[in-house]
Formats: sequence, structure tokens, C-alpha cells
Amino acid sequence: MSHYIINILSVSLYLVTAILLATRLAKTSKGQTQPKTSILILGLSAVILHSSLLYNQIIGPEGINLGIFNALSLISGLMALLLLVASFTKPVENLGIALLPLAAINIMLEISFPSSHIISGSWQLQAHILISIIAYSLLSIAMVQAILLAIQDQHLRNRKPGGFIQALPPLKTMESLLFQMIGIGFILLTIGLIIGTLFIEDIFAEHLAHKTILSIIAWVLFAILLWGRIKFGWRGRTAIRWTLGGFFTLMLAYFGSKFVLELILGR
Repeated sequence: MSHYIINILSVSLYLVTAILLATRLAKTSKGQTQPKTSILILGLSAVILHSSLLYNQIIGPEGINLGIFNALSLISGLMALLLLVASFTKPVENLGIALLPLAAINIMLEISFPSSHIISGSWQLQAHILISIIAYSLLSIAMVQAILLAIQDQHLRNRKPGGFIQALPPLKTMESLLFQMIGIGFILLTIGLIIGTLFIEDIFAEHLAHKTILSIIAWVLFAILLWGRIKFGWRGRTAIRWTLGGFFTLMLAYFGSKFVLELILGR
């Protein structure tokens, strides 16, 4: 099967899955229940095709190519995988309405704007990269969950629980899911930072300094959020603000530096 056909199929399956999830949400909000298993399997089919594309684009004899659009495609594909797998046991499938089209868009960007940033090195370096990307993907899903939680909280405060809000899990369940995602993402981010500190030479070198410092700031923000949750029971808008602050700092750490280095400075 040619790469072109795989691209079209993967993009199409992501979009169809998102449309089916949106349709299911609309029907659920009207009191009609629909099974989600077949929809999730369709989404996983898109992930499998996406994975074959990523392998060909990223893995090479000289090392791994994590140019900015390859990285975006990898992270969105991993986000889709984590979300769809979790959706079999957790009520988080509605996040796919936003995340799956994002994966489709990133496939098109990867194809339209080939980027190159070859990384070769020890297994420790590759472990650092892999764990950091998984952490970023989980925290990205948490960010979308936080936005959905903010919308739900606003509707409930205004006493307008109708529409799609009615189809969402209770607010307490949504908050619990949010902190589960943040907790796992925080652990992986911690491991990634430890490996980077121990095994990467000159982690504060000029081309890595901004990424390292911003990653540490993001780690501190998530640590404060989790501490506040345990110590003071932080929830609602406080939890949402800290989640978004930590995520956007982490996004600047990775994609901010890649954008400047690769697209502006051409390195």
C-alpha cells in the first residue's frame, strides 16, 4: 500500500471517528445511549496506520528524525493512542472530538512540510526523549480535559447544565480523571528530567538552556498543583489554571525552542 493511500486512510479514519464521537455525544445528551467500542476500534485503526507512517518518517539509519512537524505528528498520534485505549475503561472518549482531528491535521503538516532534526546517541538519550514525549502527550490530554472541565464548571455555575454538558460524567469524576492524568504525566516528566540531568552532557548548553529551564518551571508548576490537591484539596478553577499554566510552559519548552531553532534560525 502506497504512502499516499495510507495518509488518506489515516486522516479519513481520524476524522470519521471524531464525527462519530460527536454524534454519539449529541445523542447521549438527548437521553439516547450508544455503545462506543466499535467507534474506538475505528480510531485505533487510524492510529495503526499513523504508526506505520511515523516509523518511516522518524526512524532512519542515522538516528531518529524529530523535526518539528514529525514531533507534532508523533505526539498527536501518541495522544490518540493513549486516549482511545483509556476510553475502553474510562469516560474520556469525548476528548477525541478535539484530539483526533488534531492528529489528522498534523499528518498533513508532516507530509506538506518535511522537517529534519536528526538525533543520534546513547540509549539513555533515546529513553529521555521517549519518556518526555509520553509525558507531554499525557499532559496534553490533561490540558484538553481541563478545558472541558472549565466549560462544564461554567455551565453548572450559571445553572445551565443542558446540551452536551448533560452527557458528560459528573464534575467530581471529571476532576478525578484530570488529576490521574496529571499524576502519571508528572511522574514520567520527573523520570525524563532525571535521565536528562544524569546522562545528557551540557544540558544547560546554549541550544538546550531554554528547553531545560522551562521544563523545570513546568515541573514545579505541576508539583505545586499536586501538592495543593493533596494538602488543600484544590479543585475547580484553581486546578484548571495551574494545569493550563503548567502545560503552556511545557509547550514553550519543547515546541517554542524547536520553532525558533528550526523554522526561524534554520538549525
